[in-house]
Amino acid sequence: RAQSTIGLQTEKVDLICTDPPYYDAIPYSDLMDFSHVWLRRILHGLSPETDVVFDSVLGPKWDVQTGDGELIDDASRFGGNRQASRQNYEDGMARSFSRFYKALRDNGRLVLVFANKQPDAWETLVSALIRAGFVVDGSWPIQTEMRSRLRARDSAALSSSIWLVCRKRPASVRPGWDGQVLTEMRENITQRLRDFWDAGIRGPDFVWAATGPALEAFSRYPAVRKADVPGEQMTVPEFLRVVRRMVVGFVVSRLLTRDNGSGGEQLDDVTTYYLLHREDFGLRAAPAGVCILYALSCNLSDTDLSGRLGLLTRGRGATSAGNDEAAADGSNGAGSGSDVRLKLWDRRTARNLGQSAADGGAPPLIDRVHKLMQLWKTGEQSRVDAYLEKQGLWHHELFVRVVQAVIELAERGSEERATLESIQSHVKARGGAAAPRQTSML
Repeated sequence: RAQSTIGLQTEKVDLICTDPPYYDAIPYSDLMDFSHVWLRRILHGLSPETDVVFDSVLGPKWDVQTGDGELIDDASRFGGNRQASRQNYEDGMARSFSRFYKALRDNGRLVLVFANKQPDAWETLVSALIRAGFVVDGSWPIQTEMRSRLRARDSAALSSSIWLVCRKRPASVRPGWDGQVLTEMRENITQRLRDFWDAGIRGPDFVWAATGPALEAFSRYPAVRKADVPGEQMTVPEFLRVVRRMVVGFVVSRLLTRDNGSGGEQLDDVTTYYLLHREDFGLRAAPAGVCILYALSCNLSDTDLSGRLGLLTRGRGATSAGNDEAAADGSNGAGSGSDVRLKLWDRRTARNLGQSAADGGAPPLIDRVHKLMQLWKTGEQSRVDAYLEKQGLWHHELFVRVVQAVIELAERGSEERATLESIQSHVKARGGAAAPRQTSML
């Protein structure tokens, strides 16, 4: 019989290990109902114990009257009120963690297993942990999910669970300051990112694998104050945005240098997203959920990427007719409504592509690369040289690195690769920045 964590009475313990509800990902109680109704009939009268277990018609749901029950973010159980549902989930998690805090000895440990690729889910979990008085003391990504399972087919479901080991934060700890915390965070995760990468962790798993080590710095304090904004505190969502941007910057720096070099964090957000997406999915259909995560990690929205920025297309319209690379996954253009693809360079036809913004801001590097490719195909070298000069690309080292990265991501023998190699040779022949020397990633 399910027993409430909040109402559980126990002696002080050394260890609590739990796999908490995954936000709004799985309606466990609804799934339970399928078996519950049949087991209730089959086992009726078998014993007083089984009758008590199956005394309800359906599996246990959230009880508004007692403020207890199955903890999941499901707006349908709150009259469709999404905000009330989310607040209930966060408050319930905090109450459960507070109960764990009281049940643990002073040197005890709480172990959490969590696998969710939604930023909201992680923000809620972390907020509840900190509110309850826990510090993340260690973390490991462990591959616990079978790639062949039904849930993982035709999706980008996580293959790893993140295991967080937490200890009790002393009540005497004072609030920290954002600059100090961010410095500690960067020191904590720099080596861990290299370790995770060398271990072969990729995609959304890699983004969330860094969350644990990063939280070791942030959760050390009951609150983190902003030094330049008196009276304000750094929120969990703000902190995790910084972490995600650092992580994707690390990934892209590997694509730009193919070694332990840097450059990913200095790259503009749109180009960072493009390289991240291209590395994982190429020009094939990609699950929208992962694209949303990558967009958020780059301080963007998927709506902007498919609308104003013109970088993505959705569903069936995501396939460019007649392009072998776009159809390389055998879909023949039959993408689902939840799939997105990168637009091909020659299909990005917006007039302002690669042009400076109204405020004079530089356009994303990937936009400039695609604009330059379109100019090159016209055969008018004077226009190519004029654009290179106007955009300051002749001696732009990061631009050259992006070109090289896209060349390596492009299909051998494709028009895209040939065009980029021609531009690369042209820039070098005119005394511009040379392509970086590439080294193995192994």
